[in-house]
Amino acid sequence: MTAYPNIPNESARLDELESYSILDTLPDTDYDNLTAIASEICSTPISLISLIDTNRQWFKSHHGLEVSETPREYSFCAHAIEIPNQVFVVPDARRDKRFLDNPLVTGDPFIVFYAGVPLVTENGLPLGTLCIIDKKPRRLTESQKQSLEALANQVMKLLELRKSKHKLQRANQQLEEKNQMLEKFAQLAATDIKSPLNNIRPVYTTYLQKYQDKLDSQGVRFISSIKKSTLRLTNLVDGLLRNAKADRLKRQEKSTVHLSDVQEGILELYPPSDDYIIEFFFEELQPFHLNRVVLEEILINLVSNAVRYNDKVIAQVEVGAREDERYYEFFVSDNGSGIKESEHAKVFEMFTVLHPVDRFGEYGIGIGLANVKKLVEEFGGEITVDSEMSEGSIFTFSLAK
Repeated sequence: MTAYPNIPNESARLDELESYSILDTLPDTDYDNLTAIASEICSTPISLISLIDTNRQWFKSHHGLEVSETPREYSFCAHAIEIPNQVFVVPDARRDKRFLDNPLVTGDPFIVFYAGVPLVTENGLPLGTLCIIDKKPRRLTESQKQSLEALANQVMKLLELRKSKHKLQRANQQLEEKNQMLEKFAQLAATDIKSPLNNIRPVYTTYLQKYQDKLDSQGVRFISSIKKSTLRLTNLVDGLLRNAKADRLKRQEKSTVHLSDVQEGILELYPPSDDYIIEFFFEELQPFHLNRVVLEEILINLVSNAVRYNDKVIAQVEVGAREDERYYEFFVSDNGSGIKESEHAKVFEMFTVLHPVDRFGEYGIGIGLANVKKLVEEFGGEITVDSEMSEGSIFTFSLAK
């Protein structure tokens, strides 16, 4: 028996085969269907999808054959991939000096006829073959050869799809690991930054209380500037943390959400006050099935903006919802100063600040609405704003079911 041939670029070919992560995987009906069709078209009892490894040929699909692999040195397919651009046919292996003493010819499965179509990658490297086997001599018609070549192309499409899927999974896993590292770093950095900030705030408050009458106007302005900068930096750190948290929020599972519970949660943060009135229109709605943490994060941010950046004596805020076949839709409206039409898109950009200071003297840093837009889009929805100057604003967003 002649040894199997040396394949050009064998090292690169084996690396290419390894990149598909297909060897020793479980049976797959998509591949089994193709070998069954090949046998049916060519009327052969055996058809295989054979991949040529270093020392073996392994069968991703083996129609009509019990074994899942055989030694490479006995492989017909190792000869077939030597010429990757044509169908390799052995009409009668008993009369072919390359195979007449092959154990697969002289013994089970008693191969006589063989035809194999190389499975060739986009890089021109053959991974193996789609082949058919019979125990008697025969020839293929041109139509049968063309059908085998078409089926081999389908095998390669399945392999390429699998490879692309695995690449995407690996990329997503690496991205997930990087996101987790960034989130941990953000949390650690925020802790290191906020600790001294939290220490500064009581210091300047106490200092002003104790020494304000001894300071001139320039000194008071200087201390006030420290206070404003500290508050701005604290808000910036909190905003960046919420932005980093957005990727973690999207991994939360959906659940049955009673909007009355969401309403209670918001009112705990905004209890009755002379500064604002918040009304909800959730009474007639059935429970929604969505990510509650994400919904609350979005609504709290929008309600907070509607209250904080409102120029009226009493901020009036309304929150409502509805649903259709594909989406849950929510709105948050207010009676505030409104937003210029030219700035409607800008409000969702990171670090865009339309009102530097809110009604309570807190400083905005322009991260909140960017976070909201990011979350909404991650969950298959969109967010818009409808607003006119002095007429208030309505923010509407949807979340996919």
